[in-house]
Amino acid sequence: MVNVNFYEKEELILSQLLKNVPEEGAGVKIKGRKGKIIGVERTGRNSVNVQVELIAKNAEDSKKR
Repeated sequence: MVNVNFYEKEELILSQLLKNVPEEGAGVKIKGRKGKIIGVERTGRNSVNVQVELIAKNAEDSKKR
């Protein structure tokens, strides 16, 4: 089991205890938002920091009204 910390830029988004370490370039869904893993850095024996780029949802203004 590995403690995985997900970061967007410098902000901690999620911390999970996982059996497998996520791979760089893989797709991920965190808190209902889709994203892509940019980098994986092992910080200790059972600890990993993962950099994530989340994709923002953009709805057209005409559909909002």
